Amino acid sequence: MSKYLISFPSAAMKVAADELEAVGQDARGVIRAAKEAGVYVFGGGIDESVPPVLVSADGSVAEGGYAWAPPLNGGFTVLELPSREEATAWAARLAEACGCDQELRVFGYDPES
Repeated sequence: MSKYLISFPSAAMKVAADELEAVGQDARGVIRAAKEAGVYVFGGGIDESVPPVLVSADGSVAEGGYAWAPPLNGGFTVLELPSREEATAWAARLAEACGCDQELRVFGYDPES
């Protein structure tokens, strides 16, 4: 089985403030279903209130991330599934719950982690 990263950037989620609670409940419902199905690995979202820092090999710390890279934000879920087709089906469930398209990638899991 492979692990799949299902994610979206913050800007993709265009939900009215009065709908956020319902969207959150729907998304948590999909996560509960993934847990019940035994395919959930982990998930969460980037805390955008805490700015990133860039840590060098010598331990020095600089404010901000890579200047040349797009910001990393939004939410993500990792599921372990037997096929890309099943991963696509779960991504579609999350897209419906969140009200935005989801990116689907094979997650390069390190078995020693």
